[in-house]
Amino acid sequence: MASGGKCPECDADVTVGADSVKGEIVLCPDCGAELEVRETAPVTLALAPEAEEDWGE
Repeated sequence: MASGGKCPECDADVTVGADSVKGEIVLCPDCGAELEVRETAPVTLALAPEAEEDWGE
């Protein structure tokens, strides 16, 4: 059974699959923000951290 959370960016309802795990990245269907699943019961979403450039270091 899928459950849902709220997008912290635009407050839209975001459906998360029942097999989702902590750390998974999902997209907000309204604003397109990348969201990280922080908790699965109840579903808690946060803006996903931006990937930093490596620049070969």
